Amino acid sequence: MIQIKLTNIDFEYDIQSLTKAFFPKEDITFDNQKEAERVLEVSYDKKQIGISFNENGVPILVKSDTVENEERRNKKNVLKRLLYSVLSEVANRTLQWGTLTGIRPTKLAMEKLEQKEAIDEIETFMHEQYLCGKEKTDLCMDIVTREYRILEEIDYKNGYSIYIGIPFCPSTCLYCSFASYSLEKFSNLVDDYVEALFKEIEYAKNACPNKRLTTVYLGGGTPTTLNEQQLERLLIKVHKELDFTYVKEFTVEAGRPDSITREKLRILKEQGVTRISINPQTMKQETLDLIGRKHTVDQIREAFAMAREEGHNNINMDIIIGLPGECKEDVQNTLKEIDILSPDSLTVHTLAIKRAANLNIYKDQYKGLEAKDVSGMLDVCFKYTKGANYQPYYLYRQKNMAENLENIGYARDGKEGIYNILIMEEKQTILALGAGAASKFVFPDGYRIERAENVKSVTDYIARVDEMIARKEKVLSENAEQLR
Repeated sequence: MIQIKLTNIDFEYDIQSLTKAFFPKEDITFDNQKEAERVLEVSYDKKQIGISFNENGVPILVKSDTVENEERRNKKNVLKRLLYSVLSEVANRTLQWGTLTGIRPTKLAMEKLEQKEAIDEIETFMHEQYLCGKEKTDLCMDIVTREYRILEEIDYKNGYSIYIGIPFCPSTCLYCSFASYSLEKFSNLVDDYVEALFKEIEYAKNACPNKRLTTVYLGGGTPTTLNEQQLERLLIKVHKELDFTYVKEFTVEAGRPDSITREKLRILKEQGVTRISINPQTMKQETLDLIGRKHTVDQIREAFAMAREEGHNNINMDIIIGLPGECKEDVQNTLKEIDILSPDSLTVHTLAIKRAANLNIYKDQYKGLEAKDVSGMLDVCFKYTKGANYQPYYLYRQKNMAENLENIGYARDGKEGIYNILIMEEKQTILALGAGAASKFVFPDGYRIERAENVKSVTDYIARVDEMIARKEKVLSENAEQLR
C-alpha cells in the first residue's frame, strides 16, 4: 500500500492516477489513519512544489521545482512532471504515455492541429510537456491527422449525435462493469423498456432544432438481444422520429454472436443500418468459457458469414488483449482467425478491470491467470493491422488498464467509425437515451462540457423516464443560445 499525503487537494485525482500507473498492483490511499510502509508526500503552493517518497518513515527520494506560470494547466503539468521523475526513479521504470493518465491523450494534439501548428512542433510539445515516448507520440499524431481529415469532410460543428442504449445481454462477462442485465432474468421488462425508450426518442427529435443529426449509435449491452419484432419496432421508430437527411453513419452493435439471427441481420439492413459490430473478444474457446461468453468460436464465424450474405459491408470486430490466462500466442491465433473473416475495422481493447466487474470482485478466484506481456500482445496487433491494411483512427484509455496501455480502433480506408471519433474527441453534443446512458453537451468553445446522466436501473428508468428527459431539457434550456 502507498499512502499519499497532500497539503492541497487541487490535483488529488492526477496524483493518484499517475501513482497508480507506476504501481498498478498497489492499493493507493489518502487515509491518514492507516499506517503504510511507503508514503508519498506532495506539497505545493503558488510558486513551489515539493515531493518526498518515504519508506518506513525515511525519505528515500526528495525533489522540488518552481512554478513560473501559475495558470492551472501549467501548474498541473509541472507537478506531474516532477511526480513522474520521482515515481520513475523509485519504481525503476518509465511510462510510454509519460504523465498522461486521462482518457483522451489525442485531444491535446488535436487542439494544436486545429490551431494549424506544424506536426513536428506538436510532437515536441507532447514530449516536453507530457514526457510522451516517441512510439506513442508517433501513434498519437498518426491518429490525429487521420481524425482531422475525416472531421473536415463533415459539418460536425453544426451537428449532434444520438446514442441509444439497450442494457440487456445474453450473459454478464467477467470483466464487464457496464449497465447490462441478463436477458434470462429481465426478459419480462424488455417491452416496457422499449416503450420508455420511445418517449426519449420522441423528445430527442426536437431537442436540437437548429442542428443536423450526424450519427446514430445503438449500443449497450447488446442491442440484438431484442427479438426480431422488438428490434424492428425500435428501428422503425428511430427512422420515423429522427431526421436522417444528413446522417453520415447509423451503427448497431450486434455484439454477441449468440444474439444474432439471419432475420435480425436482414432487419438491420432493411432499416438503413450502415455499420455493425460482431465482437468475438477472443477466438480461444477456453477463454470465452472462462469470461462468461455463452457462444462458440464457430458461432462467431457463422454470424459474420451471415452478415456478409445479408449485404453488410461495414463490419467491425472487437478483441480484448490481456484476458485471463491468455498469452501472446493466443492473440496471434485470434488475429489469424479474424484475418480469414477480413472485417472492415478492428478495435483492439486492452483489458481494464473496473471495480464493479466480477473479475475484480472475485479476483481471488482468478489468481495465477493474469495475462503475460500485454505490451507484446499490443505490438502483435499493431504489426498485424499494418500488414493487413488497417490504419489506426481513434484511441482512448481507461483507468486500471493492463500495463497502462490503450484501446485503438483500426479501419480500412473509408470504414472508420465516425461516432467513435466524435465522442472520443468531444467534438459535438451526444444526446444519450436509455438506462445508464450519459448525455454530453459540448459548448461551441470546445472546452465547456456538461453531462446529464440517466439512471442505470432498468426498472427505475422505466418508472422515471420523464425525469430523464427533464434532465437533458434542463441543460439545453438553460443554455439555449449556445446549444440549441
